[in-house]
Amino acid sequence: MFDEPGFAGRHDLEPDAIMLETFVYCSRAAEGVDAAEVTRLVEFSQTRNVARQITGVLVFGSGVFFQWVEGPPAEVRALIENLHGDSRHHDIVTLDRSVELRERLYPHWEMEQVEASDIRAVLEDALETAEDQNNIAALHRILGHLGAGPLSEVGRQ
Repeated sequence: MFDEPGFAGRHDLEPDAIMLETFVYCSRAAEGVDAAEVTRLVEFSQTRNVARQITGVLVFGSGVFFQWVEGPPAEVRALIENLHGDSRHHDIVTLDRSVELRERLYPHWEMEQVEASDIRAVLEDALETAEDQNNIAALHRILGHLGAGPLSEVGRQ
């Protein structure tokens, strides 16, 4: 699913390639989580993630989180545990998870807001390949959340 350019084969690796765990997920924001709360979350995470050597991209739009995280396996596993205990979101769906020797794809922490239609396309693609019944059910709930009303109202329900 994530076989995009940028993932070098072992023969192309730079000397600074390291063992990285990648975790890609989506989730539905809890009631009351808005762009201001996400901005605070990103500011806090940026400082914390630098110390943990975690990098990635966080996308938030229409009440849905999509995040790509990469870093040392032990640190990413601790982050995953924290995410599952975070009350600011639910219906966490793992879209991809792997450990491999490679260069970082995202050398800096960034947050980008996108239109709900962009998130919808990613989630529909994930639904086509999902096998886990819990993930399939959560993806349906998240997609239903996106289709629940006008885009200006989604995420405020």
